Amino acid sequence: MANVKIVTDSTADIPESIQQDLDINVVPLKVHFGEETFEDGVNLTAADFYDKLAASDLIPSTSQPTPHQFEMEYRRLFDKEADSDIISIHLSSKMSGTFQSAYIASQTLGDDVSVAVVDSKRASYAIGIIVVEVAMLAKAGATKEQCLARIDTLLKDTSVFFMVDTLEYLEKNGRIGKASAVLGSLLKIKPILSLTEEGEVFPFDKVRGQKKATQRIIQEFQDRYGRDDVHIGISHAAAPSEAEALMKQLHEHFSIKKEVITNIGPVIGAHVGPGTISVAVTKVDKS
Repeated sequence: MANVKIVTDSTADIPESIQQDLDINVVPLKVHFGEETFEDGVNLTAADFYDKLAASDLIPSTSQPTPHQFEMEYRRLFDKEADSDIISIHLSSKMSGTFQSAYIASQTLGDDVSVAVVDSKRASYAIGIIVVEVAMLAKAGATKEQCLARIDTLLKDTSVFFMVDTLEYLEKNGRIGKASAVLGSLLKIKPILSLTEEGEVFPFDKVRGQKKATQRIIQEFQDRYGRDDVHIGISHAAAPSEAEALMKQLHEHFSIKKEVITNIGPVIGAHVGPGTISVAVTKVDKS
């Protein structure tokens, strides 16, 4: 029976229960508040992060895992089961050096450990949705080659949109200019962000108000997926009721075979701010 181990990083925002059920191994990124450093999801939960963000005047920064951290994780998995293959799927290389650290670690190991490192070209549960789909396949006994072929398909079939509640954090992190942030806030502009094929953030559209933003996203997903069977994941930054209401609305328009509502963790949350909602969709494998 095939034995494929799946590794990702904490920005995939996969609920812990799913991580455990599908044996998904997670390497954490770091969040820095001044002199304090935390590991995303290890000693800083999403809830604690947003509380700390609200109470602090500091602008948090983030940093990637080192190649050594990935090397240790790969060796741990290899030592546990020496006949296993490892697939390591990570945050867009256009946003972070996490993929590069993982790749360096895989090259350091040489032929000792079989590791395929994948740039998801995505963030938050848009990574997670890919990881979960592949982990389900691996759990069912798929080979490394079958899992990598599924990843190729998922990279083509997965879309994501972010609705940002405030432009403050995008401005602080250099995504937009201060004048645009002030004007957008005054006009109650709701920016809809997405990711390019290369994994860079870009402004997909600008509308006024949450309701119009939601309608715009639903229409775009309908154009892309129609009545295909889909896996939908909503990740949110301290906005659980809004995420649940949105999932209920999506059920009216799509054939949802798997759904996940999860938190946007500290690392992604540091860049988009509280109130952000992300919707990721991919096609379900019918084979």
